[in-house]
Amino acid sequence: QVQLVESGGGLVQSGDSLRLSCVASGRSFGRSGMGWFREAPGKEREFVATISWDGKNTQHAASVKGRFGISRDNAKNTLYLNMSTLRPEDTAVYYCAARTVGFTGIALTPGSYVYWGQGTQVTVSS
Repeated sequence: QVQLVESGGGLVQSGDSLRLSCVASGRSFGRSGMGWFREAPGKEREFVATISWDGKNTQHAASVKGRFGISRDNAKNTLYLNMSTLRPEDTAVYYCAARTVGFTGIALTPGSYVYWGQGTQVTVSS
């Protein structure tokens, strides 16, 4: 059974940093593009960042560019999201996602992903 499990969320103050992790199990995602999305209360799920299978190609949403950084360690089957200079508007449930094996590139839309984690809450107080 394929599983993606996020961790690292929490309650922080504006300006703080957090590092989210997403561990994949059940199969290797070394040949899959992966991404992070977030969903705030009353809002649709939105793209945050995406990374190609080899980590060489990344893209970040304009709202987080320069503050967040996506990375991966295929040997550990783990995806990361380093978040700095957090703002109250970053408050959301953060989800990691993986594409089907063989779809190695980046993707910005939720429909491009077939595997999803359960999410981890990030709350930023002002």
